[in-house]
Amino acid sequence: MKKFFKILGGVLGVVVLAVVGFIVWVQARGIPTYDKPPTPTTAVAATPERLAMGRSLVLASCVDCHMNKQTNTLSGHQMLDVPQEFGKLYSANITQDKDHGIGNWTDGEVIALLRTGIGRDGRYRIIMPHFVHMSDEDVNSIVAFLRSDHQWVQADPTTTPAQEPSLLVKTLVNTVMKPTPMPAQPVVAPAPTDQLAYGRYLIVGRYQCYECHSKDFKTNNALEPEKSEGYLGGGNHLLNEQGRDIVSRNITGDPETGIGDWTAGQFQQAVKFGMSPNGPLSAPMPKYSTMSDEDAAAIYAYLQSIPKIKNATPEDKGAVAAK
Repeated sequence: MKKFFKILGGVLGVVVLAVVGFIVWVQARGIPTYDKPPTPTTAVAATPERLAMGRSLVLASCVDCHMNKQTNTLSGHQMLDVPQEFGKLYSANITQDKDHGIGNWTDGEVIALLRTGIGRDGRYRIIMPHFVHMSDEDVNSIVAFLRSDHQWVQADPTTTPAQEPSLLVKTLVNTVMKPTPMPAQPVVAPAPTDQLAYGRYLIVGRYQCYECHSKDFKTNNALEPEKSEGYLGGGNHLLNEQGRDIVSRNITGDPETGIGDWTAGQFQQAVKFGMSPNGPLSAPMPKYSTMSDEDAAAIYAYLQSIPKIKNATPEDKGAVAAK
């Protein structure tokens, strides 16, 4: 018996030593850097169509995190809606400033960052979504807008403070949160006439709704979004700018705890203007005011087609959550 406890003690000692060693390694390494990903060499041509779409996409996907209300530019700020256990994190300056923004980046380097999460310096960007499934045309539209003469992207010398990630974030980015690869083939959006395929594209490619509306950022699957835990079933914890905990809504077609009892028109009002059948939607849910009615209809059709998840959330105002 003494021999058994001696062996058990030795095993536990090795485990404890391994855990401590891993923690020390994670703290020392911090946020990892990677080899610079392959970048497209062709400059993006700015067309009126791309500039219009680029503004719409930047408004939908970039402004909430990067807009500095003091400068009225995308010069970045502290991200107050990041869960507190992630530490103190800042969105980057993505204006055309050559020293503090992306003014010296090539179009290919910007595209690589959007696709992989790796900057021109090889540093992995924390929290930033990876637009793995976004079409090449949509990505090019974002780049075209970032190079435009719009007020939001004009050169601003605001310096991005050093990130202050928690041990949790350092652990995640050294284990499960990794860069995504550059697409091996051209990425083309489905035709809007194929409503379900196009709706899926909008959810996982253009707007990445699954990121917030699945169970947890830590268990999302960037390469295969449908394999994210609780795919689109809500329950992910976010913060608003006042630091209040906000739980993402179940947007599957479950009629009791999801949006199965919503009409297409009610969904359109919610996604475009923030007004659901149960009342105003809470920040940080954005208002996709520039989204077309056809796109909103495609998203609604797709959400009604996926597996239903029964998961009541506070957006139900307690009526369903109490069941």
